[in-house]
Amino acid sequence: MANQKVKWPCTLIRRNSPKNGVLELRQQAGRWLKRLREARGLSQRGLAERVGADYYTFISQLESGRGRIPPDRYLAWATALGVEPKVFVQTLMRYYDPVTYAFVFAEQNA
Repeated sequence: MANQKVKWPCTLIRRNSPKNGVLELRQQAGRWLKRLREARGLSQRGLAERVGADYYTFISQLESGRGRIPPDRYLAWATALGVEPKVFVQTLMRYYDPVTYAFVFAEQNA
């Protein structure tokens, strides 16, 4: 395994660098979540109720890339959006933590 090459979906740069792409990845995640919500015919308020969010504005923040879904809420979100939980978490990881995603799924996606 030491000789195996890993394809990286991103470059490793400092987390606080404005060029690190974190905001862009979060915005992509937000667009994906919005498409799923709209495909289910849910309003932001309706989704907030289904996932147990206190405020529907949290949904707006996520959809605009200003936040992350807490891991302890993944199952509720997957269920509300009609996505198999494993697929939901794997897709979120691609956006939220691309370095770990590359480590975990490199062989599957090679």
